[in-house]
Amino acid sequence: MHNTFRSSRRRALFSGLVTAGLVATLLSFGAASADADPGFYDPPSPLPRGADGDVIKTLPSTFSGAKSTRVMYLSRDAANRAIPVTGTVLVPDKAWSGPGQRPIVAYAPFTAGMGDQCAPSKSLAGEGGDFVSSFQKSFVSALLDKGFAVAQTDYEGLGTPGEHTYVVRESEAHAVLDVLRAAQRLSGTGLSSASPVGVAGYSEGGGASASAAELAPSYAPELDLKGAYVGAAPADKAVLAKSLDGGMYVGFLGYSLIGLNAAYPEAKILDLANDAGKQLFEEARKTCTLDAVFKYMYRNSAQLTKDGRPVSAYLDQEPFRGIVAANRIGTLKPAAPVLVAHAPNDDVIPSSIGKQLGKDWCAKGANVRFQDIPSFSPLFSHVLGISGAQGEAANWLTERFAGKPAAGNCGRF
Repeated sequence: MHNTFRSSRRRALFSGLVTAGLVATLLSFGAASADADPGFYDPPSPLPRGADGDVIKTLPSTFSGAKSTRVMYLSRDAANRAIPVTGTVLVPDKAWSGPGQRPIVAYAPFTAGMGDQCAPSKSLAGEGGDFVSSFQKSFVSALLDKGFAVAQTDYEGLGTPGEHTYVVRESEAHAVLDVLRAAQRLSGTGLSSASPVGVAGYSEGGGASASAAELAPSYAPELDLKGAYVGAAPADKAVLAKSLDGGMYVGFLGYSLIGLNAAYPEAKILDLANDAGKQLFEEARKTCTLDAVFKYMYRNSAQLTKDGRPVSAYLDQEPFRGIVAANRIGTLKPAAPVLVAHAPNDDVIPSSIGKQLGKDWCAKGANVRFQDIPSFSPLFSHVLGISGAQGEAANWLTERFAGKPAAGNCGRF
């Protein structure tokens, strides 16, 4: 009885939060306009030859206080094949007042969804997504307010054809690093290959930022990476397979399976699903974040597999063990300083995951600082942590671009 009441209260609170967010979004950003050019997201076939990060095409976009340009650029998937990825390059109207050239921060978006309509480059321009897009806009604005240019990626398969490879380490790292290259090569922006760069992200974006930080030395060594902000990163998928299952945010577990199935088709993940599981796969791949949360909250994955085992039960057997290991973040040393941040009572991604990521990097000799993201409620602490994260990221990167030394705290967290 007590558990039923508690679940009902949480649903009511969540519904209230969502409703308030929807109203705020409509009031703040107005009605969504029609897609300015639906054909922009269709890549040429065959893809043009070129270097990773080369711009394929552009489309003028809109964002308050900045010159905004949508870009399609070359990147690479987890199998190292050339792919098209879209995103947005934003240059603030305000002049850069810091030292040297205006820096570029790669903004790695948090979970927007799996459907192409959810692509952050669309929602930043007011053309799609749900009220979660207001948080994306707020994070971008916090970076622009510091005078940074922002290079935002949509990741693989979000907007462009194909499946979004949600939380796939190499694919997301490549997309983040290549959008920085695209921004440096985009004409008419005042940016160049000499522009220093940083990375910032939260949740899915925290994982993408972390992945980019540790793959940058090998994948994009020419980038002058000054630092990476890593907020609430889903660094260990094995832990999340257990912690998300049956909870309010189990939809994100479904997203992970769809993303991994797209990146590793040889694993035949969908073959493990029963009819209900296959139906969830088909539905979830078309949803944005809130739709997935509402549709699938409190579902148990054991109800969706042919043999009645939960998803976590498969992870000790191949090929799933190898896939989970390949997507574990923290196995390589970032060359640049990193700030790892996590709310201690995060209700989506346990803070122990973020802390372990920091410790893993410390053990490799990286310059790491771990700190708690302020949180005032255990309910929705992950979502509400975004507000604190965006300010922390902007301030910390300001110090890195100013040349101030980054004080790590390895061994003290």
